[in-house]
Amino acid sequence: MKLYKIIKLFTCVIITLIFAGCSQTEKQSIPGEKVREYANALYNRELYEQAVQEYQHYLDNYTVENDVRANIHFIIGNIYFERIHDYENALASYLKVKHLFSESNLENQVSKRIVACLERLQRSEDAKQALAEAVSLEPDTVPSRPGTVIAAIGDRTITTGDLEYQINQLPEYMRSQFESSEDKLKFLEQYIATELFYDAAKRQELDKNKDVIEGTFQAKKNLMVQKYIEYEIASNIDITPDDVEMYYKANKEKYAEKDEDGNITNQKSFSEVKQQVAQDLVREKQQKKYNELIERMMKTEGVKIYSDRIQ
Repeated sequence: MKLYKIIKLFTCVIITLIFAGCSQTEKQSIPGEKVREYANALYNRELYEQAVQEYQHYLDNYTVENDVRANIHFIIGNIYFERIHDYENALASYLKVKHLFSESNLENQVSKRIVACLERLQRSEDAKQALAEAVSLEPDTVPSRPGTVIAAIGDRTITTGDLEYQINQLPEYMRSQFESSEDKLKFLEQYIATELFYDAAKRQELDKNKDVIEGTFQAKKNLMVQKYIEYEIASNIDITPDDVEMYYKANKEKYAEKDEDGNITNQKSFSEVKQQVAQDLVREKQQKKYNELIERMMKTEGVKIYSDRIQ
C-alpha cells in the first residue's frame, strides 16, 4: 500500500514536471526578439498599455541580460511617465531600475525621473530627498527607444514616435496642418525650441517663480473642473437614432438654407445633416445637464449672489 502511494506520488511529480516543461516551451516558442519587435510596434502605434504588457511578458518569460532588463524597465517607466501619465507606475519602474539594477548606466536618468514623478505626485518633500540622494543630474542619455531617431538635444534623442505623439496631442482640427514631411519638420523645430527654453527656464529656477506657481495652480484648477464636468455631464449623455430623428423633425427650420429675407430656399434632408443634428442634440442635452448641475450645487452649498452690490 505504501509502495503504491509512493509510485502514485512519483507519477504525479513526473507529470507536473512534464506539463511545466511543456508550458515553458510553449511560452518561449516565439523568439524573444520577435516579442520585443511586437512590443515596439505597439508603442509606435500608440497602444501604450498593450506595449507595457508585452514588454513585461518578454521580461517574465525570456532569459534577458541584466543591462537589457534594466533598459526595458526604464522604457516601461518612460511609457508610464511620458505617454500614459501614470506617475505611480512610472515611479515604481524607475525605483526598480535604481534598486535592482544599480550597476546599469541609467543612474543619472533614473534619479531625475524619480524626482519628476514625485513632483507630479505633489510629494515635494520626497522629491527634495530624492534630489539630495542623486549623485548627479547630468542631461539625460535616454537609451534606444522604439522609432527612428530624428533629432537629438545633447545626449537626449527624439524619435519618430515622440514626434507623432506630440502632434497627436494637438486638437483634431490642427493635426491636418502637420501631415507633410515639411510641416512635420517645422513642428519638430518648434518642439525642440520649446524644450530648449524649458531647460533654460529650469536652470534659472523659474519653477519657483510666484507667477509660474500661481499659473500652474490655475491651470490645474481649470483642468480639474473640465474633467469633473466631463465625468458628470459628457459621459452621461445617451441618445438613440430615434432621438436624433425626432430632434430633426422638431427643428427642421434650423437645417434649412434661407435667403436674405429669411425665406427657406432649400430644406436639407435628415440624411444630409444627420451628423450635425446628433451633435446639436448632444450639445443641447449637455447644456441642460450643466445648468441643472450648477443649480443643484448652488442650492446645496447655499450660494448667494448680491447682484445689487455690483456696480
